Amino acid sequence: MSAGLFRIESAGPIDSGGFLGRPGARLFTNKLIWLSVILVVAAGALKMSSEDAAGPAKGQTVGSSNFAATTASTQPSPLSDTDPASSASQSGTVPAAGPPEAAPVNGLRISSQSWRRGGLGSKALLTFTLRNDNDYAVGDIGLLCSFTRADGSPVTERRPTIHDTVKMKSRKTFARMHVGFINVTANRAKCTLLSASRV
Repeated sequence: MSAGLFRIESAGPIDSGGFLGRPGARLFTNKLIWLSVILVVAAGALKMSSEDAAGPAKGQTVGSSNFAATTASTQPSPLSDTDPASSASQSGTVPAAGPPEAAPVNGLRISSQSWRRGGLGSKALLTFTLRNDNDYAVGDIGLLCSFTRADGSPVTERRPTIHDTVKMKSRKTFARMHVGFINVTANRAKCTLLSASRV
């Protein structure tokens, strides 16, 4: 056999024509590595959150020493000669005195309200009267104004705060107060009281 009949070529990479020889193979393998890292991290986070949600393990005590210390310090000694009122004042706790005071917003009410558009139709200008039946003045009054279409479906909500004072046992009218920008399809408005602070 002559040397011209057989031609020997140098062997290239083992997988030159296979998957690894393609141009996007390196990018694909990098994405697979990152995907597996993300899945491992997500599985670990899910396991930790499920253990936290399950609570303490069976037989594990949580804060038992703190509980024993607080109950021991709050219970009066059976051998002490002092009465409970003086021991409460020595320990820094004050006995409860009657029902809690009503919130300032409970003594407020909106006696009348109306609104109109301002600007190019996107501003809501509210005119309303606040009545304060409390025995003290109130301020920083929070409102919730809900705007609806003609069919009653909600469009916009605004939460303005009135940084003014309404004196005790009196009423005050706020005329054309800008409560915010609204949707041009709004047709009706209703404001309710959310909060108030004692002045």
